[in-house]
Amino acid sequence: MAKPKTFFVCNECGAESPQWFGKCPACGTYNSLEEQISIQSSVDVPSRGGVSSWQSTQTNGKSHAKPAKARASLTFDQITDRQIARWESGYGELDRVLGGGVVPGSMVLIGGDPGIGKSTLLLQVSNQLAQKYRILYVTGEESGQQVKLRASRLGVSKSVSIINDDQATVVVDPTLPIDPDSIGADLYVLPETDLEEILREIDSLKPNVAVIDSIQTVFFPALTSAPGSVAQVRECTAALMKVAKHEDVTMLIVGHVTKEGAIAGPKVLEHLVDTVLYFEGDRFASHRLLRTVKNRFGATHEIGIFEMVAEGLREVSNPSELFLGNRDDPAPGTAIVVACEGTRPIVVELQALVSPTSYPSPRRAGTGVDYNRLVQILAVLEKRVGIPMSKLDSYVASAGGLNVEEPAVDLGIAIAIVASFRDRIVDPGTVLIGEVGLGGQVRSVSQMELRLKEAAKLGFKRAIVPKGTKFADLNIEILPVSKVIDAIIAAIPHQELTADDLEPDEDE
Repeated sequence: MAKPKTFFVCNECGAESPQWFGKCPACGTYNSLEEQISIQSSVDVPSRGGVSSWQSTQTNGKSHAKPAKARASLTFDQITDRQIARWESGYGELDRVLGGGVVPGSMVLIGGDPGIGKSTLLLQVSNQLAQKYRILYVTGEESGQQVKLRASRLGVSKSVSIINDDQATVVVDPTLPIDPDSIGADLYVLPETDLEEILREIDSLKPNVAVIDSIQTVFFPALTSAPGSVAQVRECTAALMKVAKHEDVTMLIVGHVTKEGAIAGPKVLEHLVDTVLYFEGDRFASHRLLRTVKNRFGATHEIGIFEMVAEGLREVSNPSELFLGNRDDPAPGTAIVVACEGTRPIVVELQALVSPTSYPSPRRAGTGVDYNRLVQILAVLEKRVGIPMSKLDSYVASAGGLNVEEPAVDLGIAIAIVASFRDRIVDPGTVLIGEVGLGGQVRSVSQMELRLKEAAKLGFKRAIVPKGTKFADLNIEILPVSKVIDAIIAAIPHQELTADDLEPDEDE
């Protein structure tokens, strides 16, 4: 019998080490090495010399060359075309980030912070898909009773079936509320963590969609490592991927995240799957963002917006209204910008507060905006416009906490800071779009026409944009500017900024 060999594997990066260290030599994470045992096979593996000897026997130095012929490879002409028929998930926001719908036989990984709503979203999607397809919901973190309680709260139909492992029978819960839209649902719940049992159930039930909640709780009994380790996550995902591709079963997998926000486990987990989605949002806020970072069947960097209510997650049809303040009662230091997330334009209100500092170095803080770009814009305003930002504390935030870190919001940040400095109100019917250069110039940005159409749809009358761009009739007044000072004068009407206006007040 072969002698067992012991080695150590990092839970964070998957690096192997022959001995234990307090810190991983590859990624530097402390206490992440776990012991694993591998059995060396007693069967001899052909060496590289065997391959070279095979080559020598084939060629023999002077043998005639054989004509080139493919054994298993195919040309593109030989591969038959297959039209991808996507399934509607019942939620337009999810279909958007997936590229138009659920692709049969694909594997989708959804990650997010604890309590953000991953299980709630997948249970609601499973209920919608179960109206037309057979769904298997595998839960490794909750019991069947816990899933029943959530299903009752979300209004899932009475036809949810709980698979009882002890008696191998299907138990239908008659106490769940009856939803007329969900009658006839074909949804099965399996509380199980053993990968072999899960694969047997998939082979027996033959579902169209299988939900695994979560992949870190599933374990393969043949491996000695604990569930959630690098080896377990890698092998379980590979086995589920093989079933998804061979049996044409769509896999929706929940993945835990680390404290840094990345998917826990080896990076190969994200390489194996077809689509990677991140569920983001503040636990204390009502809205949630579903963002795609990898998609083999569609575009990346798309977002879907949901709102957490008592009945579960609800789609937000017009996200711009969610991130806009009260336009009827504008406040000093606010400006409206149009940000783009993928192909979706979102109108966002930016708020700025500028006050004299009581410290040797002024404070700068930004919520929802890039800190480095904020510091850069403050330096431009001091050097090119003449505002003494080195003596002022500056705070900038986006309404609703939405992250708007693209350069197109630079002009809105600059105008909001100037408006707060002079305690003036920016015209509430004006949107600002443009990138601010280090020389004080306003540069053009991408997808300008898409941004202007969204602003016109929401009733904005004017748009301050970079100079030199031509647009068709978009039912909105275009004010092209080339410098930041020109944008300040155009955005804050009924006044003319002079050199005296740019100086701080005596009482400040």
